[in-house]
Amino acid sequence: MSDSKTIDEAAWRARLTPEQFRVLRQHGTERPGTSKLNAEKRPGIFVCAGCGAELFDADTKFESGTGWPSFFAPLEGAVGTTKDRSLFMTRTEVHCASCGGHLGHVFPDGPRPTGLRYCMNGVAMRFEPAA
Repeated sequence: MSDSKTIDEAAWRARLTPEQFRVLRQHGTERPGTSKLNAEKRPGIFVCAGCGAELFDADTKFESGTGWPSFFAPLEGAVGTTKDRSLFMTRTEVHCASCGGHLGHVFPDGPRPTGLRYCMNGVAMRFEPAA
């Protein structure tokens, strides 16, 4: 979707559920432990719920114990990051490189080989199982 960064708010609201809109477009966070994607263990790809861009291969998912789907690496070029200084701390926000939707945050406490934990909001993604 080449024009996904230029879609107006009304179009996003029409495309997304209220919870998806709150997370993807307003930088919200879903409650921990609420995403069905936490239990997803099949081979496949996690894609952006906003634009359908591929984000994470299921092979990079791990159980972090945080209550959110966690990955040690995104697909190449799939995400971007910015500094998030909300909540009286500095974190690294992760967004979809295609549509700019807020996905979650990345932390330096993940497993090998990257040592990173991409802590993602499940409502910001969909899972597409491998064929």
